This record gives sequence, structure tokens and C-alpha cells, in this order.
Amino acid sequence: MTGLALPIRAATETALAHGVKPDRCDILQNGSTLVLRLTESLVARVVQDLDGPRSGTAWFARENAIAAHLTDHDAPIIPLHPDLPPGPHLHLGYPLNFWQFVTRIDVEPAASEIGRTLHRCHQILRAFPEPLPPLAILSEGLEIVTRRNLFPSDTQILLRDHLERSIEILGRFPHQPLHGDAHPGNLLPTTRGLLWTDWEDAFSGPVEWDLASIIWNTRVLDEDHATADAILTAYRDAGGTILDDALDQSMIARAAVMTAWYPILYPNPDASRRAKLQRRLDWLATA
Repeated sequence: MTGLALPIRAATETALAHGVKPDRCDILQNGSTLVLRLTESLVARVVQDLDGPRSGTAWFARENAIAAHLTDHDAPIIPLHPDLPPGPHLHLGYPLNFWQFVTRIDVEPAASEIGRTLHRCHQILRAFPEPLPPLAILSEGLEIVTRRNLFPSDTQILLRDHLERSIEILGRFPHQPLHGDAHPGNLLPTTRGLLWTDWEDAFSGPVEWDLASIIWNTRVLDEDHATADAILTAYRDAGGTILDDALDQSMIARAAVMTAWYPILYPNPDASRRAKLQRRLDWLATA
């Protein structure tokens, strides 16, 4: 707990400064981001990884602006908390923001709801008024691969080539604001319905990137093609358009980005994570 004292203090003091008195401090997540439940309805999200590859706070401000826009338009997301300014706030050197607490329920999200809610978010995001960096997470992945020696040279060349080609090809397709990291872990079944969360990777790109992100593990690692197809069908049925070429390239790009980040996210991977990494590399080698 000693290492958490300062970020916890940053969250509690910021809440107090805006007239909200914390009555608890439940740790919901402790990683590069610390997530704390401070009252019945208030959750603080505090960035702890201040020296990681994503330096500065511009990305955090983008997330906040995106989340505020989605909250204001009743999107299926975990909303920002209405009793505090949206921020992002900065206190004791820690960027942080505040969200409403939602109650998670133990059910498997229906593929139809995944596709429908993602399309709804995309609809609302089209009206987001601020420019977002194009294909940002792909450029970020390429920078990690080229500037850090995290892989053997042949793997670095494989990832670099896929990322450079993906940036070039996906740059040709229509762009709009995206979630950016729409994997199943950022989708929560709650008593309020199926809600998306964690908008820190928002950028401008083809909608197929978000779709590839949500179906990649299902289609490739789990080989559950029926569920992946059902998500895509639900997205189309909700009014969305999916370009096959953009989706195929986004699948490749998603695998390359996740692989580039793997040593940073999992510096000491267990056997299961090592096996998943190898499967991504094997898949990329034939893509």
C-alpha cells in the first residue's frame, strides 16, 4: 500500500476540493492505472505509469473529451461522474478523472449486443468536434518496435513491416473517431446494460479497426467463427458498413500492435501468455 499512498491522496484530495467527501477507498484495479471507488457512486482513475511509452497527458485529455461527448449523448459507456468537473485533473503529479460506479453482472455478453453497442458508439463519435490523431496506436506500436529492443531482430522486422504496411493501407479508407482498443476486457455487462469503457486509445481510423479488435481473439485464438460473425452481422444490422479489405488489414494490424505492446504489458508472462504471444507471431508470419 505504501507505493499507492500518493496516487490515493491525489484522488481523495481532488474529490474533496470539489465538494465530494470520500467515505471508502476500494481498489478496483492496480496497474499502470489505479482505479479506486471513493463513494457509493464515485470512481477515480489515476494514471500511475508516468514514465511509460505514452508520456505526457495529451492522450488522457483526449480520452476525457471523448468520454464527455459520449456521456452527453447517452452512449452505452460507463459515464463520467456528474458531480465533478470532467477534467482531466492533475494533482501531485498524477493525471486523474472521475467516473460513475456501475455494478458488473456475471453474464456473457450477447454477440448481438456487442455489435449493436459498438455501432451506437461509432454513430455518436462521428459528431465528435475535435480532431484526433490518425491511426495513433499503429504509429505508437511502430515507434515501440523501432526504438526498443524488445524482440529478436527477425521478429522486430516482421512487426515493423506489418505496421508500416498497415499504416499505409488503412490510411486509404474512410476515417472517423474510434474507441481504439475495443477488446472484450473493455466491455462490461452491468445492471445498466452492456457498457464500453477505457477510451484512452481513441484515435481516427477505419471502423474496421474497432471491429477487428473485438473479434480478433474470438476468431483467431478461440477459433469461434460463429460468435465473431454474429458480432459483425449485428453491427451491419444496426446500420454499419464493413469493408472486407479494411477488416482484413485491421486484423493484421491488431495482431502486430498487441505483439509490440506485449513485453511492456506483460514483462514477466506466464506460460499461457507466452503461448498466446507465440500464436500471434505464428499467425502474423503467414498473414
